[in-house]
Amino acid sequence: MPGKQAQKYGEREAIRHKDYVTNEWISVSWNEFSSLINTAALAFAQLGIKEKENITTFTQNALNGLVVDFGAFQNRIVIAPLYATSSPEQITYIINETEARILFVGEQTQYDVWCEACANCPLVEHVVIFDRQVVRANDDTTSIYFDEFMALGKNATDEVKEEVARRTRTARPEDLATLIYTSGTTGEPKGVMLSHSNYDIIMRIHEQRLTMISDEDVSLSFLPMTHIFERAWTYFCLTMGIRVVINSDSKAIAATVKEIRPTLLCNVPRFWEKVYAGVQDFISKQKGVKAIMIKQAIKTGRKYFLEYKSKGRNIPGWLKMQYNLFDKLVLSKIRETVGVDRGVLFPVAGAPLGDSINEFLLACGIPITYGYGLSETTATVSCFLPNDYKIGTVGTVMPEIEVRIDTENNNEILVKSGTVMQGYYKKPEETAKVFTEDGWFRTGDAGNYVDGKLSITERIKDLFKTSNGKYIAPQAIESCLGGDKFIEQVAVIGDQRKYVTAIIVPAYEQLVEYARKMQIQYHTFEDLVRNQEIYKMIEERIADLQKGFAAFEQIKKFTLLPHAFTMERGELTNTLKLRRSIINKIYKKEIELMYV
Repeated sequence: MPGKQAQKYGEREAIRHKDYVTNEWISVSWNEFSSLINTAALAFAQLGIKEKENITTFTQNALNGLVVDFGAFQNRIVIAPLYATSSPEQITYIINETEARILFVGEQTQYDVWCEACANCPLVEHVVIFDRQVVRANDDTTSIYFDEFMALGKNATDEVKEEVARRTRTARPEDLATLIYTSGTTGEPKGVMLSHSNYDIIMRIHEQRLTMISDEDVSLSFLPMTHIFERAWTYFCLTMGIRVVINSDSKAIAATVKEIRPTLLCNVPRFWEKVYAGVQDFISKQKGVKAIMIKQAIKTGRKYFLEYKSKGRNIPGWLKMQYNLFDKLVLSKIRETVGVDRGVLFPVAGAPLGDSINEFLLACGIPITYGYGLSETTATVSCFLPNDYKIGTVGTVMPEIEVRIDTENNNEILVKSGTVMQGYYKKPEETAKVFTEDGWFRTGDAGNYVDGKLSITERIKDLFKTSNGKYIAPQAIESCLGGDKFIEQVAVIGDQRKYVTAIIVPAYEQLVEYARKMQIQYHTFEDLVRNQEIYKMIEERIADLQKGFAAFEQIKKFTLLPHAFTMERGELTNTLKLRRSIINKIYKKEIELMYV
């Protein structure tokens, strides 16, 4: 694909990435990108990596990561990406299961984790380090830098060149492309086997569905490319000739969005929850005429998008005039402040997005495209259509994908499509569990159809039952509370308990500002979260947020933590999903006190 794009676009920019040493953006043309990929392809063969062999990449998003991907594909080599935040134990498991002989690492953090794990990974023969400027390697015979790896390709023999050409020529759509390892919220991670045909089909159906985008767009790559959502989206953008800007520093994303002002950005709900909380905080501080203007602008935007545009209805002239006025005076300023004023399409998936947040963002003219998908389906199963969407659903099922609701099994969503995985790597029993006898993939999510749109009601594995026999869907409650400016993370508790409780991580900066404003005295964060005034304030906000839930679903008590949930303690997966069993174990004492 990059070779064909180079022929079409030549010296036009394909990728932009940042040198974090000089703090400058570097532009890479299609010709340069294609040349780098061809060199990497030759380097793989020169190094003795065989076709259909597995390799691993352990890096943050980086240009070199994409070069390795496509260089491997030319050799029919399979990539198993590791999350840049993985622990030594996590990378050891995947490296050993895939029997990878070569590992690519990004920054010093990943290299240091590898050094801890290396004694338990005897099959690894080569470690290739991306960043010579930043990473200090140990004095060993295993580690080389990426420029040394590429030198192998530049000096490849004619025999090697012929071999790579043969491998490319004999590649088949059914060849494995990637092993995407699931988060492992329950049990050990599983390698999702995705073929080139899976990607080919997902590219095709996205091109059919997303007719509003073009090769004039700019996509900001922020989510880890280890995540199927970002990986498939980035591949799609490159397939469409769209410029891809790579953000490697997750902490800098807010500033990078404002700097790049992308037209496309795929992200998880948490990003938009923070945007929502920030804008709501700004609105709450406005007074007089300005406050009235903002509220009226949001009200008009909601009517414009949700009562007319979302339903494909003709928009009355008077509403168009009102909206255009408020958009110019208010809504466009909100979008500019966030950095999404040039937005064409912002896909959102990976977790539940609260309806109120979804409505608010759309009312502001932010082109949210909410959707649903899994690693096992090569991402998208359904998403909003530009002029035909419904809040409370995850949109219309994609072309060439069939969805069925298993009414005899908790209304589980079943999927059949050429985008569905081949199975879990080296786990035939686990694979058998997720397929019906007639070949439908069991998603593990429950749902139904609302006006022809797919709706997710709960994650079946997360669903728990109180001691009173009431079923609770914790994600819905957590998503609702996550939009509050004072709440950063929530873990809902209640399985086999008499009522629902929660462990809450507050948004500390907001909490400190509130304490200053209210003149609340404290010495440490521990003091702050234990303060009764703080607890009462959070309690009142929770009571207001959960009014729409049934009484038995509502949080009766909660505990505020002085620290965040982390991957290091095992409380979060690499995709930032809660590991409920670990949280229940770590905070057993705090949980028991809420049921006294």
